[in-house]
Parts: sequence; structure tokens; C-alpha cells
Amino acid sequence: MLAPMQALTFVEPGVIELREVPTARLQGDKEAIVRPLAVARCDLDYVLARGKAPAEGPFALGHECVGEVVEVGDAVRQFAVGDRVVVPFQINCGECARCRRGLTGSCTAVPKMSAYGLGPYGGGGAFGGALADLVRVPFADAMLVKLDRSIDPAVAAALGDNAIDGLRTVKDALARDPGARVLVAGGGAPSVGLYAVAAAKALGASEVVYVDPSAARVAIAQELGATTVQEAPLPSLRIGRFPVVVDATSRPDGLRFCLDGTEPEGTLTSVGIYFGEVPMPLFDMYTRGITFVTGRVQARRDLPVALALLERGVLDLAAVATTVVPWDDAARAWTDNVPKLVIRR
Repeated sequence: MLAPMQALTFVEPGVIELREVPTARLQGDKEAIVRPLAVARCDLDYVLARGKAPAEGPFALGHECVGEVVEVGDAVRQFAVGDRVVVPFQINCGECARCRRGLTGSCTAVPKMSAYGLGPYGGGGAFGGALADLVRVPFADAMLVKLDRSIDPAVAAALGDNAIDGLRTVKDALARDPGARVLVAGGGAPSVGLYAVAAAKALGASEVVYVDPSAARVAIAQELGATTVQEAPLPSLRIGRFPVVVDATSRPDGLRFCLDGTEPEGTLTSVGIYFGEVPMPLFDMYTRGITFVTGRVQARRDLPVALALLERGVLDLAAVATTVVPWDDAARAWTDNVPKLVIRR
């Protein structure tokens, strides 16, 4: 029998511990075992850790991961021991009808919302967490993406989720309207909003305006090249209308600010998670022809696009990864209020 391994575990709000869990091992010939090198804390991780979302522990944590392959099943063809890889947070088979359509966040081969490190929000937590000694990847060829060794794992770790989430908020809209102006309202999903700024700049937005009351996040947005407004994004704040808008506030008044700031026929994408009912001014949205986009990111589908931009040197992820701490400090640092926390070996 294999000795147990350690995994960072959510026990209850404010209580994060390293606990012994069964060691990850191959359970099929399509699988791989990955040793994490860097794990970034997702914005939702912080919400859960502080008790701002309903969740009961214990469950394993961590789902934004860069690691090294240490074992592969006999049917794995695209990866070998020693490869450095990005592990997308959602579990997807690559073969079902949804996966073939690029809907990798809604794979039908696994329970709904299956993901690493999200417990009740990740299909029940059956796949464990990424902030562990080892991680089992059930569909290695479908899920993993190789990472060049020239790229710092701490910078790339967020490609597992939040960096891709930021990219998808602007990618399609800027493809339809090249050079469009972009408005990003930050706060509730702090790193996703900043990654949206980075992606908009990388994809050629003519101007990116970032609104957030946080001086720390505003400073990062400025470093990324945004025009910044250090104010709370409230409906009373008027800064004009934009064809592309991103709501990362996770607040109903922030969402209303974003709706008010969307041009007629513009697109508003919301990455904020709203756990309760939120009123929507549907008639106003209808008469202005606003396209409203919500829903979870398709991480594996869009990961290669972000990675290509990163490799070309046009997507700045390093500016967002503000706090990098050693692996042994994970439990202590997990609840720190910083824009983006990365744990690295």
C-alpha cells in the first residue's frame, strides 16, 4: 500500500490545513500523474476560504496548476515522464459530444461541474485538489497542455482557470470588433478582472478602462496599460459607454454599473458569481440590444490561445501574480487578502 500524501484542505471558513490523503495513483491507461510545481489561488478559492460562499468541509483545495508529469498510462500518446504541463481545472474527456464542441467545462463523461479543488462546486470533490503532492489526471491526452520550460510556472499557473476566464471575457468580442474600447469593473473576482485587462491589451483593444476602489489592483491595472478609475463601480458613477464590458464585481450594484456602461449592441460578460437572485433590467437591455454573457469558462478549449499569446510576449500574466510563497507556507497564506496568490515548490 502506498504511503499517504499531503493535500491542502478546507476544513471550515478561515481554517485551512495540510492533511494526509490517499496517494494519487493511476486508475486507467489514459491517465497521468502530475507533480505540481506551482498552484495559484483562484478568486473563488478566496471566497470559499473566508466563508463568503456556502460550503461545508473538509475538501481538498487548489485547481490552477502547472506541474511535471511523473507517470503515464499505457494509452497516453502525447505526454511522457518529465513533460512540464498546465493542468486545466475542469475534468474533460475530449471525446463526448460536448467536448468535441469545445464545451470542455460541461463534459458528459464525468459528474456535472467536475473539477479539482472545489469540493461541492467541483462535482463533489472526487478528483481531489491540485495543492497536493501528486495529482491524478484522468484524461491526460485530452486535458494536459505542454508548457515550455522557459516560462515560469508561477506565472503560468493561473492558465488553469482565472487567466483563461479573463481572456474569454474579451476574446470573441474583440474578434468581432477589432480595436474596440473595453471597460472592466473589478472587485469580487479580483484576478479575473486584471487578467481581462491583460487579455484586452494583448488582443489589440484601443483603450482599456479599469474601475476598482482597490489601490493595489488599480496599480496592477496601470502596469498592464489600462486607464484607471479608483472608485467603486456603482450606478451613480458615469464614465461613458463601451462596446465591450467585463463585470468582475460580484455585486448587484456593480453589475448594474456595467449594464449602464455598455453601448447599444455591445457585449457585457459577467464573471462575478452571484449566489442569490439578482434583478436584471431586461427591457432596457432589450431596447439597447445588449448581449449578456454569463456561465463558466471552457478552460481547456481556450488554454492554447492564451498560451500562444503568453509565448509571443504580448500577454502579461506576471504583473497579476503579485504574491508568490513557498509550498510549505500554503496553509498560512491561503486566506491572505492579495490580488493573486501563487504557491510554488
